[in-house]
Amino acid sequence: MFVVHLVCSFFSKLQEDPTKKVDRFLYAMRLHDDQLSDISACFQAEMKKGLSAESNAAAAVKMLPTHVRSTPDGSENGQFLALDLGGSRFKVLQVKVREGTGIRKGGVEMEENTYPIPEELLTGRGTELFDHVSESLKDFLHEKNISLEKKHPLAFTFSFPCEQSALNQGLLLNWSKNCRARGLQGKDVVQALRGAIDRTGGMDVEVLAMVNDTVATMMTCGFDDQHCEVGLIVGTGTNACYMEELRHVDLVEGDEGRMCVNTEWGAFGDDGALNDYITEFDRDVDAASNNPGKQILEKMVSGLYLGELVRLVVLKMAKLGLLFDGHVSDALRTKGKITTAHVAAMEEYKDGLKNTRNILVDLDLTPTSDDCVAVQHVSTIVSFRSSNLVAAGLAAILTRIKQNRNLRTLRITVGVDGTVYKTHPRYPNRLHEVVRRLLPECDVRFVLSDSGSSKGAALVTAVAQRLASRRRKVDETLSPFRLSQEQLQLVKTRMRAGLEAGLKSKGPSAIKMLPSFVYSTPDGTEHGKYLALGLGGTNFRALLVNFKKGLQQNSQLHHKIYTIPLEIKQGSGEELFDHIAQCVSDFLDYMGMKNARLPAGFTFSFPCEQTAIDRGTLVNWTKGFKATDCEGHDVVSMLREAIKRRNDFDVDIVAVVNDTVGTMMSCAYEDPQCEIGLIAGTGTNVCYMEELKNIEKTEQKKEEEEEMSEGEEGKDDGTERERVEGDAKTPKMCINTEWGGLGDDGALEDFITLYDIEVDRNSLNPGKQRFEKLTSGMHLGEVVRQVLLDLTRGGLLFRGHVTEALKTPGIFQTKYLSQIESDRLALLQVRSILQQLGLDSTCDDSIIVKEVCGAVSHRAAQLCGAGMAAVVDKIRENRGVDHLNITVGVDGTLYKQHPHFSGVLQETAKVLSPRCNVTFLPSEGGSGKGAALITARQKMEL
Repeated sequence: MFVVHLVCSFFSKLQEDPTKKVDRFLYAMRLHDDQLSDISACFQAEMKKGLSAESNAAAAVKMLPTHVRSTPDGSENGQFLALDLGGSRFKVLQVKVREGTGIRKGGVEMEENTYPIPEELLTGRGTELFDHVSESLKDFLHEKNISLEKKHPLAFTFSFPCEQSALNQGLLLNWSKNCRARGLQGKDVVQALRGAIDRTGGMDVEVLAMVNDTVATMMTCGFDDQHCEVGLIVGTGTNACYMEELRHVDLVEGDEGRMCVNTEWGAFGDDGALNDYITEFDRDVDAASNNPGKQILEKMVSGLYLGELVRLVVLKMAKLGLLFDGHVSDALRTKGKITTAHVAAMEEYKDGLKNTRNILVDLDLTPTSDDCVAVQHVSTIVSFRSSNLVAAGLAAILTRIKQNRNLRTLRITVGVDGTVYKTHPRYPNRLHEVVRRLLPECDVRFVLSDSGSSKGAALVTAVAQRLASRRRKVDETLSPFRLSQEQLQLVKTRMRAGLEAGLKSKGPSAIKMLPSFVYSTPDGTEHGKYLALGLGGTNFRALLVNFKKGLQQNSQLHHKIYTIPLEIKQGSGEELFDHIAQCVSDFLDYMGMKNARLPAGFTFSFPCEQTAIDRGTLVNWTKGFKATDCEGHDVVSMLREAIKRRNDFDVDIVAVVNDTVGTMMSCAYEDPQCEIGLIAGTGTNVCYMEELKNIEKTEQKKEEEEEMSEGEEGKDDGTERERVEGDAKTPKMCINTEWGGLGDDGALEDFITLYDIEVDRNSLNPGKQRFEKLTSGMHLGEVVRQVLLDLTRGGLLFRGHVTEALKTPGIFQTKYLSQIESDRLALLQVRSILQQLGLDSTCDDSIIVKEVCGAVSHRAAQLCGAGMAAVVDKIRENRGVDHLNITVGVDGTLYKQHPHFSGVLQETAKVLSPRCNVTFLPSEGGSGKGAALITARQKMEL
């Protein structure tokens, strides 16, 4: 009594301001922003813990995957039945999404009935509860004259914690909100519903989706606002969900896209995380609940408990003599006599104090005006704490989304439902204000769900149907790019036939098999300074290479790169070679060697007919070049004439070399087993060392073979290194296959898609280089663009909106394939790349774009692998060996920079040529170094 007297004496001094009396009494419930930030950070840590497979079991916040992978995009349609079970009543609905003439475009119409659940069913057997639900569903169908013969898709809103392994499966973790039906915990509630429907009979219903009410709220609001990616319930219970990056959801396989995660945040604090903020009143509410120690946050926040918290505070203050002159009525002592509806009424703007007096009078109390003000303030503090805690949790979710997307600012919409949020006059504004104060850098919009979670459940089903339909159509579109082993074997066979045909002296061949007049690979004796000039794609490259005798690893290389403008590429031949000569002149100035007459190798990466090492007639341009008066002319002579026209430097052009041959020579300088060169970049090509006796088209073949044989017999200076299996002394010549022409004779017609045909039709050389147009960097991006254009026109991408950017040829460069397919690149960055191209994509769009890029590049790599298998098997058979060890020197941006191209190519070659052990060696010095090596060998032999 003495303590009570002291307390009463202390607070009597504050009687002139009853709100201060309450503030002092409930100081622990008044949370300032620093505390809310700490709570938010703690909740973020719990979210991370719940998402991890390693720590989920111990996490209070379970972060349950929902298998809802997309929010609505407005194109959903169909008729659905919906069941909404979440408390003492449930609803049955018919939902029409964009169905019927009376619905506006994108609109939804619903018919519904609400059915009570008897108290005994909420605490009785689970089968009886679901039988009641099923029988009510059948009554609804009868009442609404909905056909019982027709199959009806059904969406099931089930507002209790479930662990879902699929969209239509969910194991009940635990009941909440005073529901305790027996025999269902740990069981699949969808299966329980199906069983009840079967027992009822007479209905053809397919349960396609089960969703939490929070998820359904997000989907409802997301139908009208595509920025809505968070759902919030503040009602009888409380919960939140949001769209999480799938790569962070350990409990579900896959890492592409997003999935809605049901946080079940009502359990936050079950592990003691909120102990510093829990009051004696919270402890009393928890102790008297059906689940002591569980759902701690929910008991501090939700409508099931707010009224009871207010009652306990008012009761304690009355007992202490701080209210009603110490009088305590029996009604005030009775649990549940103050409800959350009372809390809302007490805080109404105009009639709040009047309502408070009436509520207190109904509790057999005789309040003074100060008592009414004080009780109203108790209500305010309790409900304000609720909105503050909800705001802290929301701030954590929004911060995580912002961090996932690596954004400094975030524009997002939160879909909200629940009686507390809807009916409490001050709650929404308080919540909005605190969220925005905690996250000033975020543009957060709150949208109230206009038709509850039932509409959202139907939309989940509609979205699932839309995604399934789109999945089928995308798969159909991409299926021609997915090649079987049988198809790849056929490509290998046709490539081999093309190689053989090209070696013959007579008869047409799509694969040119051009002699290079390079008879050997480096042997380590090369030395001296050489100039290398390279023309092959976007740029011209000039190099100065200094080989030190016997020191392969210490060759010195200096280079400079010059751009070839488009107008030069497609101008006159004289302008092109004058530009090259100008670049050479600049490079010699740069190196201070303008007056030196250096031997030079000219890497010319286009098909040439060579009659000697320093003579090459251009067969045809590729890779976007179209300079006039070049085809059919000797490119070495054209370069020499351009140098002569300048008359300010002189070089000795010793050799003209294809870039593929240069690459092989460059790698052979490091690895003596390298006898194949591969380019996989802007263009694609292969060269290899062929036995001279097989090259029928080479004039004076027999004489050269005899000379080579005689030379080998008399040569034994100790510098010749061991080569690969077979007869190392067999005379050979490097053949530039120009394999990009495979298919020019129709050999690839059964592999060419409609998109490839369109790319070929719009190219500079229609009907030519068909294999190259399927496999090279210059064309893959355009193939992807054609596929994206087709998918968009079909309404499967970018909401069917065909932008001018998407219609622009060449805008989708192959470098974007490498970037988009990177394993380290999040979908948000994919969206950023697409936005740079003027393509406003959703997360789902980004997944499909990535899949299209993957299909096109994977096919390209497989085709190159099949071609390589044909080449290595031919070499093995040439040598008459059962097993071949050989190295391929490789260059090209596609091979070197694409994250998966090289691996797919190598694996395909390995599978299709099992008797060959093929090592792929990326070129470090490029084809220019190889051209210098060929030049060095020529000078040494002279």
